[in-house]
Amino acid sequence: MAALGGDGLRLLSVSRPERQPESAALGGPGPGLCCWVSVFSCLSLACSYVGSLYVWKSELPRDHPAVIKRRFTSVLVVSSLSPLCVLLWRELTGIQPGTSLFTLMGFRLEGIFPAALLPLLLTMILFLGPLMQLSMDCPCDLADGLKVVLAPRSWARCLTDMRWLRNQVIAPLTEELVFRACMLPMLAPCTGLGPAVFTCPLFFGVAHFHHIIEQLRFRQSSVGSIFLSAAFQFSYTAVFGAYTAFLFIRTGHLIGPVLCHSFCNYMGFPAVCAALEHPQRRPLLAGYALGVGLFLLLLQPLTDPKLYGSLPLCVLLERTGDSKAPLCS
Repeated sequence: MAALGGDGLRLLSVSRPERQPESAALGGPGPGLCCWVSVFSCLSLACSYVGSLYVWKSELPRDHPAVIKRRFTSVLVVSSLSPLCVLLWRELTGIQPGTSLFTLMGFRLEGIFPAALLPLLLTMILFLGPLMQLSMDCPCDLADGLKVVLAPRSWARCLTDMRWLRNQVIAPLTEELVFRACMLPMLAPCTGLGPAVFTCPLFFGVAHFHHIIEQLRFRQSSVGSIFLSAAFQFSYTAVFGAYTAFLFIRTGHLIGPVLCHSFCNYMGFPAVCAALEHPQRRPLLAGYALGVGLFLLLLQPLTDPKLYGSLPLCVLLERTGDSKAPLCS
């Protein structure tokens, strides 16, 4: 927190008066206050999102269809109102993004097709090992698997399954909207793009601690195991949040992070221990290693901003005095 009021703030640098940011020219608040407004706004969004899950009092577990339906309602209301928080932040800080609010939040048509396909492809490459493991353990062959995937009945079943809708549609869409599309534009002028990539996921990771409440409530495991699981989930969600924040900044679109989030929810955390004991361990581990290697090799080329047009967050930083953001090129 001390760094929020320090000399390293990017929002209002006074070391070079000839390049004062536009927010200063507009008579906005000082740098420390601007950053506190940003942090408080993000914290309010995170608390509102998690709090909306507990508006409904119920003795039923979280996976019960009735509970899921009620939470759909409250989460969708909070998510649809979340852009108002960004609007209020803009008014309080006096920062003018130079683009519309929805463009800043990743709702735009320019470069939408590569923004939808390339990040998802990159994520699937990272999960090459788990995908191989899934295909090895699947009793059906590729042709039968494709028939099942493309069958209208399969999709109809999915669309009536409350857990599937939550994990593959509602959670990815609302979480990326709140924790990436709304929070990153507020954090980036204060911290810069690089630190924002790692700061934003902290709100996302902490927001998942609410699962502890339900696990303790229904005594699903020992207290030690529950807290150990929560610590692991925080670490995993924080790393994943940093990745989708990186995708959001580099592509300037919300659709890529949403699709990657949905895919990762489907795949779950890679079953590395099962892979080590798998009958076809060697090719499987080679697939894991190859996937990670290709991911690191292709991360920069497949997220090159030139593929996606003008990046709204980079335009925002240029207007606030930071024209050399490393993630913008």
